[in-house]
Amino acid sequence: MGHHSPGILLLHALTVGDCCSFSNGYNERVTLSGEHDLKTLLRNMNPSLSREEFVFCSVDDAHHLPALAIYREAEGTTLIMERSEADRRRMKSVFPCRRITLNVHSSLDAVGFLSVVVQELSAASISTNVVSAYYHDHLFVASQDAERALAILKAMAAN
Repeated sequence: MGHHSPGILLLHALTVGDCCSFSNGYNERVTLSGEHDLKTLLRNMNPSLSREEFVFCSVDDAHHLPALAIYREAEGTTLIMERSEADRRRMKSVFPCRRITLNVHSSLDAVGFLSVVVQELSAASISTNVVSAYYHDHLFVASQDAERALAILKAMAAN
């Protein structure tokens, strides 16, 4: 497997097996958990807004940096981290944002959920950067749009 930095989960490529079951790279079958039904996902998304402000940073080496998320690309490593920490370390950062967590356990193979959510925010001219994790989806929206985005999402869930 090689050496990886502590605290960083590297995912192996998944091969489609059937509707909700995949190979995890170790010859084991994994069934994805979480909700699939679009109406249930929308009704139960229960969005919550973080108090912290986050930023996106690009670095050559993310080793020992306190990031919420790390994504390695050919051009560099992207970190999503608290703005206060990036400022303290004098790191170049962009896109001051707040995180909205959709507190429904959505399946990683649920179809259409994020498309509907992002489309609704887009109609209100709100840019959204999405991170999907094992249990929840997280929306990073510009700090100045965060309260308005939260209100839109709560209205969606109520309808």
